[in-house]
Amino acid sequence: MASTDEVVGTKRSALQEQARRHLWMHFTRMSAYEDQEVPIIVRGEGCYVWDEHGNRYLDGLSALFCVNIGHGRADIVQAGADQAKELGFFTNWSYAHPPAIELASRIASLAPGDLNRVFFTSGGSEAVESALKLARQYHKLTGNPNKHKVIAREVAYHGTSLGALSATGVTGLRTPFEPVAPGGCHVPNTNTYRPTLGLAESEFAETIAERIEFEGPETVAAVILEPVQNAGGCFTPPDGYFARVREICDEYNVLLISDEVICSWGRLGEWFGAERYGYQPDVITTAKGLTSAYAPMGAMIASDRVAEPFMEGLNSFTHGFTFAGHPVCSAIALANIDALEGEHVLDNVRSNEPAFRAMLDSLRDIPIVGDVRGAGYFHAIELVRDQETKESFDDDESETLLRGFLSGELYRRGLICRADDRGDPVIQLSPPLIAGPEQFEEIEAVLRPVLTEASERMRVHAHHS
Repeated sequence: MASTDEVVGTKRSALQEQARRHLWMHFTRMSAYEDQEVPIIVRGEGCYVWDEHGNRYLDGLSALFCVNIGHGRADIVQAGADQAKELGFFTNWSYAHPPAIELASRIASLAPGDLNRVFFTSGGSEAVESALKLARQYHKLTGNPNKHKVIAREVAYHGTSLGALSATGVTGLRTPFEPVAPGGCHVPNTNTYRPTLGLAESEFAETIAERIEFEGPETVAAVILEPVQNAGGCFTPPDGYFARVREICDEYNVLLISDEVICSWGRLGEWFGAERYGYQPDVITTAKGLTSAYAPMGAMIASDRVAEPFMEGLNSFTHGFTFAGHPVCSAIALANIDALEGEHVLDNVRSNEPAFRAMLDSLRDIPIVGDVRGAGYFHAIELVRDQETKESFDDDESETLLRGFLSGELYRRGLICRADDRGDPVIQLSPPLIAGPEQFEEIEAVLRPVLTEASERMRVHAHHS
């Protein structure tokens, strides 16, 4: 008779074979798994997950910036199961149901200013797609039919659907699918570590006004910005940036869309990232942490002013998704928001952010660490060849550094984070919002030796004055 270990081992290898043969993973080089295992995560609890071999990992990325409340919260999913017994599904196309109504009201009560209209989606790209379509139709209804362009930032990621891709400022993500939806225009991002064209911090916002003028204000519908830009590695806005952007949008009658698919639901220590930086958007897009990823759900939150033309006469926003406002997802989102509130999770982020940041800053004595930046539980470390000159790595070196060494080694040592080179090479950390000093110590215990070894491998040396 086969031992339990053998049976489990056989089951494991069967999973590996099936994954290789049938599962098409997202943003993944599938050929990488010809000679190595697919990482198969089977269980989660708090800030940790376990793979099929029983190895434990600290989830330093909240899966994909989304498991805000932490893993293993069966109570949050139970709210969805309870709802399913009552009403498993009904559509939001011309009908409503209690969970969607309650959730819309709850979101409106938390969203800043007059953002009181909530349009549900199945995820982040759909929320962005909805906001871009809303901006176009809003201007048509208010007598500006040529306003259709969207201004976004270079290297910014806004999603993968064709409309969201036109806003996405990552060349490599757009070119395989071109032509994308027209209208995407890009301006420099707020990378203060290596500013585009040597721009001063006070000039970042002005590039938006210049681009609107260049395109023709009568053709520009919206500006879409993340409170903290994800791609490129957690670029934070300089002081006064968003206040000036708000003025520019008002001056040119352009909608300001705050893309908070990552930056809401406590990630930056506030319900919405716009609050952290003190600006009032016309539209917020959100997803991920709305349900702490226990169910797929997103939303576009619009101001009363933007919603108004759609509420009149024969007008309607001719757009929607079958699963939007799904009752089971809505119930899970409500339970998640209750938990974030009742367990003071945002307070946890605010009180522990300085310690998290200090731990990351302490790594600056490693020669390969060039910059540390971010906000809340959303930070990045930029890796450089030379700390003094900020010299970066070329594409081949980046490949060797990130995919050849760092990604695999960090994972092998029990830390899930993101080694990314959509801009300059960075390591991103975005732990569950329940993490604290104990987890920061664990992160440091992995990062310090691995980054030290990376310095040696890439022959990056400290400067001795």
